[in-house]
Amino acid sequence: MSNPLIEIMYSHQVARVVLNRPEVHNAFNDELIAAIAEAFKNLKKDPEVRVVILESRGKSFCSGGDLNWMKKMADYTREENLEDAKKLAEMFQAVRDFPTPVIARVHGPAYAGGVGLIAACDFAVSLRSATFAITEVKVGLAAASIAVYLLDKMKFGDLLRYILTAEIFTAEKGKEIGLIQEVVETEEEMDKWIEKICDSIRKNSPQAVAKSKELFRYLKQKDLEETQKLTIEAIADIRVSPEGQEGLKAFLEKRKPGWQI
Repeated sequence: MSNPLIEIMYSHQVARVVLNRPEVHNAFNDELIAAIAEAFKNLKKDPEVRVVILESRGKSFCSGGDLNWMKKMADYTREENLEDAKKLAEMFQAVRDFPTPVIARVHGPAYAGGVGLIAACDFAVSLRSATFAITEVKVGLAAASIAVYLLDKMKFGDLLRYILTAEIFTAEKGKEIGLIQEVVETEEEMDKWIEKICDSIRKNSPQAVAKSKELFRYLKQKDLEETQKLTIEAIADIRVSPEGQEGLKAFLEKRKPGWQI
């Protein structure tokens, strides 16, 4: 499972999956998306893994889309965008459907798809200093790929606000609206909280934990397949729309998009 974009470490039945693109704030590109999906698919085959911690190197947890990836995306056809959106959906799904609990360890900013990655995890602990934003509308896109995971966690009214305004919100607000389960002051406190949760999980029946997670995920969103199909088509359509193209070009050219006064 060696990959320079991902580090995987094991200790006492806990696997740590570490995003390793600190120089670009762990932003998504084709390679990182594939590496995350592959890491979780491979870990799924290991019966010794009881918990997975998802974390990252550098100042940020995950800043969303990588600049060069977005440049490529701006020239994609609808069919290419459909394929790209499908791979992104498969990555989030690999995290969400992992058979044992997945904990997001959020030490710094998370934006756009980075917020979706946190929502795909079962629990999240965050430093109080971390900030969050669902920023897709700023560049003429929709938070379609991450919508199903955000709806799974966040209060609808608050989610709608932050999707439509792209405002930055705090870790405390993230806890209030359901994205984050625990907010702490230091990384040491964060690791103590994670260890406490891991200890509790390891005391339980592995089969019962896995079956409970599978059952409650199923009950929560029985129509996930149909929802994913709609969101994949939505993000592909908006990427090739006039405003989607204008938003991406404005972002890449570091100027205001045409709809801003």
